[in-house]
Amino acid sequence: MKKLLSIVCALCVFGLAVPLWAGSLSITELAVTTKVSKGKPIDAVHRISHRTVKALYCFTRTLSDDAAETSIKHVWLRGGQVVKETDLPIRGKRWRAYSTLPVDASSVGNWRVDIKDESGTVIKSVEFRIH
Repeated sequence: MKKLLSIVCALCVFGLAVPLWAGSLSITELAVTTKVSKGKPIDAVHRISHRTVKALYCFTRTLSDDAAETSIKHVWLRGGQVVKETDLPIRGKRWRAYSTLPVDASSVGNWRVDIKDESGTVIKSVEFRIH
């Protein structure tokens, strides 16, 4: 233990150490849905007509090693181009969050939602099509 502590201290001096208490965040559920009810998505959209809904929701359930507050970002992309970004707070070991995308005739196309952590790394993605 003493040797490990010495190595960590040496790495800190050079700015190379990651704190031992840093938790990891994972996505346990991800869905694009037509509605979130009682904290849960009611369905999972893979293909949908713009005429049937006024909005879509990207629902994310997270799990982390600790309860430290962090955030994620939902990045909505159509045809590979960013259309909308939403920062969402994560305030516990188990947390749910969602963002909304208005849907109309101009929304037609292939979509993807990337979920990014605070450092901008894509944790998970979901794809769907609006026709």
